[in-house]
Amino acid sequence: MHNSVFAFAEPARMPAPPAPPAPPAPPMPSPPRAQPAPRPDALASSFATTYAGVVAFIAVATEGSFARAADRLGIGRSAVSRSVQRLEDQLNVRLFVRTTRSTTLTREGELFYANCHTSVDRIVQAMEEMRDLREGPPRGHLRISAAVGFGRRVVAPLLHAFRTAYPEVSLDLVLDDKATDFLSDRVDIAFRNGRMEDAQIIAKQLIPMQMLVCASPAYAQAHGLPETLDDLARHQCINFRFASGRLFEWEFKVDGQLRKFQPPARLTYNDADLVLQAVLDGQGIAQMSGYLICEALRSGALVPCLAQHAPDDRGHYICYLSRQHLPTRMRVFIDFMTTRIRAADLQCFADLSVRA
Repeated sequence: MHNSVFAFAEPARMPAPPAPPAPPAPPMPSPPRAQPAPRPDALASSFATTYAGVVAFIAVATEGSFARAADRLGIGRSAVSRSVQRLEDQLNVRLFVRTTRSTTLTREGELFYANCHTSVDRIVQAMEEMRDLREGPPRGHLRISAAVGFGRRVVAPLLHAFRTAYPEVSLDLVLDDKATDFLSDRVDIAFRNGRMEDAQIIAKQLIPMQMLVCASPAYAQAHGLPETLDDLARHQCINFRFASGRLFEWEFKVDGQLRKFQPPARLTYNDADLVLQAVLDGQGIAQMSGYLICEALRSGALVPCLAQHAPDDRGHYICYLSRQHLPTRMRVFIDFMTTRIRAADLQCFADLSVRA
């Protein structure tokens, strides 16, 4: 067979379509306009002029002499001269005309002095006032926070004596059983009870916080006293409720370990003085703080029980945020309260023979 019979015919070549017209050339961008140089920020420029230079300038202008200005500022004359020289360089202006006999302001120096000395005087005055608050006689305002019971019975009775000793200090006492938030409550000093677990505050223990179960003699005669922790369930217990709504848990130390107990109660109060009054009236027994019951124990109005299990790891504390830069009013208040509260006879075990 002839190869040509089975050969595939080559397809006809189609004429090539015309090329599309070329897009018009984009217009040539106009050269960018020259941007004006940014104007210096006035505030940033003012920072460039050092405070030390301005203070040195004010001192020289006021004293009329570099030597006297140095004495007033407590630095060397050469340091004053360098500060003024840097200020003149920064301002690009001459501020003083200096001769061997005198130092006078130039016209520019007079203008600069008139504009800035009032502000510097205010800054110096503000610094002197802060130094006076830190080192001078105690004055100013203190906002104090305390738990209701401790604040009413221990802190408040001492405030009159403090004000007599420091009449320039005003006091604002806030009684509240909730935990103090120093920042949101704007509190300077707080009295706290219990165990201190907040590492963000300074807590100085004033006295141990003794906790003791007590009853009135009339109740003890009618119902007896609990001799073990298990006996508590058979007694008429009176509970205390915190501002948060949580009930106070009675705490005991058994074989060196802390044991908490929440007794069933027929009476519950959110005020420690009401709990005490109910116990004094013979309505039941309660675990209360030593500062609250010490006088009643000594007078025989209350009798103790379960003293052998009283916890010994709680305390009454005076608290503040930092030891650094305490104003005088805070330091004298802390010292005054620490001395007076430690001297008060608030320890219910101190001179009382309690029976186990």
